[in-house]
Amino acid sequence: MFMDKIKDSIFKFFRLDNLVGSFSGYIEARLQLYKMEIRDDVSKALSKALVYAVLGFFAFLFLVFFSVGLAHFINFFMAASFAGYWIVAGIYALAFLLVLIYQKPLYENIEKRFLEMTKRKEK
Repeated sequence: MFMDKIKDSIFKFFRLDNLVGSFSGYIEARLQLYKMEIRDDVSKALSKALVYAVLGFFAFLFLVFFSVGLAHFINFFMAASFAGYWIVAGIYALAFLLVLIYQKPLYENIEKRFLEMTKRKEK
């Protein structure tokens, strides 16, 4: 009880009670600002991810139907009715091998671009 009175009188004497109140208000305002910025960043990231997922889905459908059409078109010129499918599959196997061989430079390039995007956002 006595210590509380001394502490209160010291706070009032040095006007620390106002300083402590202002500092705590400042901290609360900064935390609210960070929460709002994080909420904004998350909503932007989710909306971009959703748009990219939809674009990826339609690109996948296009690729499937284009591949089937290309295989049929190649079959028109070949004697065997399955040769077009093997040729299209070989094209995809070649693309897979190229990505597999050059995966490290691709990974580093993509990582570098993401870092540039985040640095641009900080400015």
